[in-house]
Amino acid sequence: MMRVAGFDPGLGTTGFGVVEVRGRDYFVVQAGVIRAKKKLDLSDRLKEIYEGIQQVLLESECDEIAVEELYSHYEHPRTAILMAHARGLIFLAAGERGIPVTSYSAKRIKQTLTGNGNAHKLQVQRCIQAQLSLSKLPEPADVADALAVALCHLNRARIFGANPGMSRARLRAFQDQTRRGG
Repeated sequence: MMRVAGFDPGLGTTGFGVVEVRGRDYFVVQAGVIRAKKKLDLSDRLKEIYEGIQQVLLESECDEIAVEELYSHYEHPRTAILMAHARGLIFLAAGERGIPVTSYSAKRIKQTLTGNGNAHKLQVQRCIQAQLSLSKLPEPADVADALAVALCHLNRARIFGANPGMSRARLRAFQDQTRRGG
């Protein structure tokens, strides 16, 4: 059994999805969004997000965390900066609990789930729906993205033979292989 918390970081809304694999089957343990009130100043918004992340990790008892890498379009660099705040909170909460974190690019997530790194959001949602045996497409988009990153990590863990009981050295080798695109 392996349990992974996937996060789609955002300053206004951070999506999360906790997925467990038992044998060949995947199960959603919990999924949702952490919202920060937009009227609050930055420090209070970050506090709300951090407390929500801590609550998810406390309730989920996950073995590992997967998070989407930062990306930025040159027209909107501010988006990446704001996303980085939430992403940093995920890493901080994980570090406090000693939970390993692996990052995946959006392209890697799509490639792992659909076989196409340029897949459309609907294709990814359908793959999530099929792998998790959901009766309907996962929504909202923040939750779908968080479940996608968790599934990506679990699928790649199967490929590379990772498991939560592995040694730290083997886990680092798995994470290094994942970062190199293997």
